[in-house]
Amino acid sequence: MKKILLAVALLSSVFAANAADVPVVEKQTCEKAVYPKSSLINEETGTVLLSILVGADGNVVDSKVEQSSGSKTLDKAAVKIYASCKFKPATKDGKAQQAWAKLEHVWSLS
Repeated sequence: MKKILLAVALLSSVFAANAADVPVVEKQTCEKAVYPKSSLINEETGTVLLSILVGADGNVVDSKVEQSSGSKTLDKAAVKIYASCKFKPATKDGKAQQAWAKLEHVWSLS
């Protein structure tokens, strides 16, 4: 049986005025990443690049797939994972603010 490897990386590219004050995902709050059954059967892999709009309260306001993994099933699963996450919101002048973050989710079978 193939072992599932999932990797998540927060990219430094965000839409915030100050690169030091960007939304940061709190990984322990995210829904567990589960490889979709149909993608396992079809041995689908790939990397999904997501844009996540994080509100000042740290909740996800919106998300969109910037670059597909090549599988709609894997793309939808990645969006679902991050919709459940809490983030440390971006700040400007010490105040929390809404901002976009880019996240990369890698789906890999090994």
